[in-house]
Amino acid sequence: MVTHGNTDDTPGASPPKPRATTRAPVVLQVLPALETGGVERGAVDIAQGLTDGGWTALVASEGGRLERDLGRVGARHVTLPLATKAPLALRRNAGRLADLIHARGVSLIHARSRAPAWSALWAARATGIPLVTTFHGTYGRGPLGMKIPYNRVMTLGDRVIAISWFIAEHVRTHYATDPGIIRVVPRGVDLARFAPEVVSSHRIARLATAWRLPEDAKVVLLPGRLTRWKGQALLIEAMARLARPDVRCLLVGSDQGRAGYRADLEELVRRHGLTAQVHILDHCDDMPAAYRLASVVVSASTEPEAFGRVPAEAQAMGRVVLAPRHGGAREIVENGVTGWLFEPGNPASLADHLVLALDLDVATRDAVTRRGMAHTRQTFSKATMIRRTMATYKELLYGAPPLETIWRGHD
Repeated sequence: MVTHGNTDDTPGASPPKPRATTRAPVVLQVLPALETGGVERGAVDIAQGLTDGGWTALVASEGGRLERDLGRVGARHVTLPLATKAPLALRRNAGRLADLIHARGVSLIHARSRAPAWSALWAARATGIPLVTTFHGTYGRGPLGMKIPYNRVMTLGDRVIAISWFIAEHVRTHYATDPGIIRVVPRGVDLARFAPEVVSSHRIARLATAWRLPEDAKVVLLPGRLTRWKGQALLIEAMARLARPDVRCLLVGSDQGRAGYRADLEELVRRHGLTAQVHILDHCDDMPAAYRLASVVVSASTEPEAFGRVPAEAQAMGRVVLAPRHGGAREIVENGVTGWLFEPGNPASLADHLVLALDLDVATRDAVTRRGMAHTRQTFSKATMIRRTMATYKELLYGAPPLETIWRGHD
């Protein structure tokens, strides 16, 4: 076990100087586990980009289903108890990570979650390698801001990746982070999977049959796990105001044990007399086909999302998107250009925009969806996410310049 040296926790502290070496870099990503989710999927995607670029990709976590995906892209997984939040365990994990850094010749460490980020910070300072953190959400501040010191670790990297300009501004404003170390790297959509041309009519028909949809139905789709802030209840209220018997509404996502919330939604559907129109479905394994089945895709989150994977994926699939006018959705959906933004938490506003989207003429719909596809492919692709992340690594490892102006802010 190594002894921890410099543990300077000052935001923007001078990063280690780039080391002259001809050896391909070794990048270690750390996160709690590899079961499922955007953070985990992003770690696998970056690992693929590293190995495709001839670098060595390591990922340390408690493991999970996505370990197999890491193996497929040529990355290596190291099992460590990184989900713990116990202070003494965080220190022990710092030692384990420092040992791993020495044993595998790690060049840079990238922390993707708060608890392992503390261990990664101490290990990076002890071993003299650069630290990158990714700020994935606004994170709860707790009563009287008690969680702010715990959250702050995500701003202590030599570079801080924000997954949207919304998050970048949040980090700068709430944590007084030096804008010079912030890099905006939006999450990436896998355009090899989320592309209209790869989804067969058979896949779409299979879902339509399984979900018992009439052939002529207009479909409003809200994907996302069943949790209150995702806004399923808001969409049900909007459907009640819409009063369109020809429209079917699909709420697609697992309740992940939230049986009480699911029951509340079912009762809300019954109360509004919408049992023939609103269907609460479980997890779908073929989301590209689900998007193609829809006439309109809705993101109804009542709290600002850090990014907004649903609007980005739906636009990539050539679908009209409605999203709330807050958070990262404002960067994905260009109001009136690639889709429409409604007032957050307002069922009447959502209903009005549903009418607009459902009644578009063919020419207008085609123009909107073409622009949406182009915007997503240009800005929110997995390839772009990988390129921008690796450019951030190269700044620290080689002294390379940033890809763009460091800070421009965002309205």
